Amino acid sequence: MDQHAQLRRTADNLQTPEASSSTISDGRTFVAHMLAGAAAGITEHTAMYPVDTIKTRMQALSHPGQRLHGSVVRALRAVVRREGVAGLYRGVGAVAWGAGPAHAMYFATYEQAKQLLGGNRAGYQWLPTAAAGAIATIVNDGFMTPVDVVKQRLQVAHSPYKGLADCTRQILQHEGVGALYKSYRTTVLMNVPFTAMHFSVYEAAKKWLLHVDNEEAEERLSVQLVAGGLAGGAAAAVTTPLDVVKTRLQTEGVHSSKRYGTTAVLPVLRRIIQEEGMATIWRGMKPRVLFNAPAAAVSWGTYETMKDLLLGPEAQGHHHH
Repeated sequence: MDQHAQLRRTADNLQTPEASSSTISDGRTFVAHMLAGAAAGITEHTAMYPVDTIKTRMQALSHPGQRLHGSVVRALRAVVRREGVAGLYRGVGAVAWGAGPAHAMYFATYEQAKQLLGGNRAGYQWLPTAAAGAIATIVNDGFMTPVDVVKQRLQVAHSPYKGLADCTRQILQHEGVGALYKSYRTTVLMNVPFTAMHFSVYEAAKKWLLHVDNEEAEERLSVQLVAGGLAGGAAAAVTTPLDVVKTRLQTEGVHSSKRYGTTAVLPVLRRIIQEEGMATIWRGMKPRVLFNAPAAAVSWGTYETMKDLLLGPEAQGHHHH
């Protein structure tokens, strides 16, 4: 999910090939990017959290007597009625706590990988940039996967855990550290195509928008918002089946005795289709798109603003060619 902050950084580099080589050696810029990224990650996750809760519930195994709510709005209303607004925010602490360090790590890895792969040379360096994004995603997911497991287990209806600490303790006690990483493979498998798709849609959309609208000088942010939203939404829609697998692996055994007995993606996917039909693997697509499109926008906005604050507008010279 937190690809947005990362992609935003990448997109900036794509726009200013000439500037990126100088920025890497400048410590202040690096720290600023880390802080901006962490702020973007935390803002985006907390702003969109209720939608994420609904997505988790739609994708988790329904237990007897739970009607899976057809529409996102109806589902939101049902949660608030039963559990209050707080019900929508169960587990948000995990994300707020995890997104900061994870994003900071992401940027460190991303910058290093991009430098090594030659992404800072002049011209469009799409491939090294995308590759660096993928490598950083793998590191980032190492941090975020356990956080995500705890979060999703707190998000399911009638969650048996008291809170963040209780959930973590019980998982470690009863299931071991492995349980926190059960979905790691799926997450990486999902995020690599997610990142690649996000890039290509983002780039294409930006070109198309700038072609349609030639007031390039001041239009950058709105163009980025629209392009980011489109890219976030498209990437989220396409990777939904993998997300369902991830949710199932992360909430395995919380409510039902069902166990998948493997962490390999295809067998789990096959079994879900066999037992519950094809439609199940597209469950949660609407809230996923609803989450990712605005999240990309919220995230872009936060990142740009923070960067201006920390570095001053002069570092943003490319906004006003």
